[in-house]
Amino acid sequence: MNHIKSGNNVLIVWKNSEQSDISNLVNELQSVNASFVLENSEMITESSRPSSTFDVILSNWLAPHSVQHNDSLLAIFVKLLKPSGKLVLKDGKDLISALKLNGFVNVVKDAGNVYIAEKPKFEVGSKASLKLGSKPAVWKLDDTVEAAWTGNNDDESIDADQLLDEDDLKKPDKESLRVCATTGKRKACADCSCGLAEELRGEVKEAPKSSCGSCYLGDAFRCASCPYRGMPAFKPGEKVMLDLNNDI
Repeated sequence: MNHIKSGNNVLIVWKNSEQSDISNLVNELQSVNASFVLENSEMITESSRPSSTFDVILSNWLAPHSVQHNDSLLAIFVKLLKPSGKLVLKDGKDLISALKLNGFVNVVKDAGNVYIAEKPKFEVGSKASLKLGSKPAVWKLDDTVEAAWTGNNDDESIDADQLLDEDDLKKPDKESLRVCATTGKRKACADCSCGLAEELRGEVKEAPKSSCGSCYLGDAFRCASCPYRGMPAFKPGEKVMLDLNNDI
């Protein structure tokens, strides 16, 4: 077995195998001078062995080759293996995707339905702190990203205030923001009566002037077509704002 080296801790996983077959496999592998542990696939659990115990796991090498390599078993294998440890198993099913999804890397399939996969060089669930410099980093999609993270870069950050000029800081005229209630845009509709059409043409829509001179006295003195009807009385000469959104 080329994957087992002297001094390795090896786990052999079997199911429904004859005791004589198990003994023959162990005797065959003893010449490698490694330590071997046998485990029935139906009995193995995450707590049956400490994590990161084995350098190599051999699974389903013994007849009748009935070990079911489901996600639960593969997840146990990746926890029991040491970082960079190898899983060598026999299975007629396509397990490449399942092995990768359960955390294995460098997955290959050899002749005879033999899969070889490795545990990553780091422990499952391990954490690493990121040292970010006090100076804001400018991210780049090249090999200088690491320098940016550590703060050892010479790139200057951009002050957001420098992106705005004086014109950007001016408040817009409220009248310039007025839009047509029909079009929803600063574009007058065909029957515009709100004064937007005149405004866009640079014209000013003037408020109507009283023909009788009594409009300021109130509705009792106003004619039927008076544009001030409904408004309270006001002083003569006082500027009164009319609702020009309605037709006059």
